[in-house]
Order: sequence, then structure tokens, then C-alpha cells
Amino acid sequence: MSEIPEIKVTFPGGLRVDSEYKGHVVKTDQPVHQGGEGTASSPFDLFLVSIAACAGFYALAFCKERDIPTEKAGVVMRMEKDPETKMIGRILIEIQLPAEFPDRYKRAIIKAVDTCTVKAQLMKPPVIEIELKTSV
Repeated sequence: MSEIPEIKVTFPGGLRVDSEYKGHVVKTDQPVHQGGEGTASSPFDLFLVSIAACAGFYALAFCKERDIPTEKAGVVMRMEKDPETKMIGRILIEIQLPAEFPDRYKRAIIKAVDTCTVKAQLMKPPVIEIELKTSV
């Protein structure tokens, strides 16, 4: 397997967590009702947003490659919680297109969005191992 750059996580205070990856820092916090300060999205919220943003990117790229205007286009993602597991059980990604979107591309844009890399990774989850390392 090829190596991917590591993500470095630090704790700036309270329940805030900063994650640095590829030169960018993603700041997270927990909602106030969970003991956080609500200063940023929670890690789970970012996980969900990454799915929607990836779908949006693929829809945008599809339109840009065909010179289709995107001003009235967008993506809305809805989630349903499984009552037994209390986890997300279903995700619906709705591609919103203007009325003038060409009919000949409607199936193709669905196929394009379906290739979202975040979705693809979820369909083949990695093995996650946790190890402990104490400072010297």
C-alpha cells in the first residue's frame, strides 16, 4: 500500500480538536448541549458534510465540463436515523437542477455523482486499528 500524508491532531482547549492535513487546519468542537462551546462543526458533522460536498463537487465538475450553467444548481442531502442503532441508516442525495438542464444529461449526472470518492470509500471501509504510544 502507498503511504498517504498523516493527519496531526491537537487539542487547543475545551472540547475543541484541530486536525492539520495537507497544510490546512480543520477546527472542530462539540455542540453546547454536549459540553462543547459550539465554535465549529463537530467531527461527525464534518463527516456528513464531506459526503454532501463530494456529491456537489461531482455535480459541479459534470456541469463545468459541458459548459452547463450552475447558478441554479445544487445538492441537498437528507439523512434518516435508524431507530435501532441510533446511527444514520439512509442518506438521500438530491441533485437540484434548473428546468433548462438538458434532458440528455440527466442520467449521466446521476452516474457522475454516484462516483463520488467519499461514497466509494464508505462502500469499501478501511480496516481501522488503534494503537497507544506514550511520550518519552
